[in-house]
Amino acid sequence: MAIAASALLAACSSTPDDKTASWSPNKIYAEAKDELSSGAYDKAIPLFEKLEGRAAGTPLAQQAQLEKAYAHYKAGEQAQALATLDRFMKLHPSSPAIDYALYLKGIVNFNDNLGMFAFLSRQDLSERDQKAAKESFEAFKELATRYPDSRYASDARSRMTYIVNSLAQYEVHVARFYFSRGAYVAAVNRAQSALTDYQDVPALEEALFILLRSYDALGLTQLRDDTRRVMEKSYPQSEYLSRGAKSGQDSPWWKLW
Repeated sequence: MAIAASALLAACSSTPDDKTASWSPNKIYAEAKDELSSGAYDKAIPLFEKLEGRAAGTPLAQQAQLEKAYAHYKAGEQAQALATLDRFMKLHPSSPAIDYALYLKGIVNFNDNLGMFAFLSRQDLSERDQKAAKESFEAFKELATRYPDSRYASDARSRMTYIVNSLAQYEVHVARFYFSRGAYVAAVNRAQSALTDYQDVPALEEALFILLRSYDALGLTQLRDDTRRVMEKSYPQSEYLSRGAKSGQDSPWWKLW
């Protein structure tokens, strides 16, 4: 018993003191903001967590949750950031900061979306999960719909447009890849997906051209000619029809944002 007691005392004495024990919530918040501003996210996050507990039930605790989510995002911890934001929106559905929470949720997924599309510069294309891009779009859409006058709504709309264009271009890029490998049926399917799922986006011009060339390669002359007529009517000045490729096609489209 004496040995056990000694061990317990030694363990207690080695436990670091909580320097925030005597701090007020405002002081904790100020220190956390300083760490966040300096990029010390690993120090800011536990301070915001302490503030959530100390200031529970107050607007400051809500602010701490949002700041913690942002710190997770800046630290590259997307899953933790999204979990924190979802928890905030569930606990505080009428908070005046819901628009910011939706915006930040869109940004977190938007950032992951860009990482997802970076793989398109490689040749060995394969199917990729588009969940992050679509969830980003949904968060921005909810923000723009529920809070059209929010300070974040304009940027959210711009990002929604970019996401739609990117998703359509993704389908076209895969269709192009299949065509280059002689998988013409697969190329037709992906080009048709782009044409069916998206409207009024730049990628549809190339989708039609890939469709036309794939039908030609498959010997489906009637479908080829029908597609050419649609393309000539929709894009009468198309460089794809006149030159077979659009100038600037090799520019990396994912760097547009």
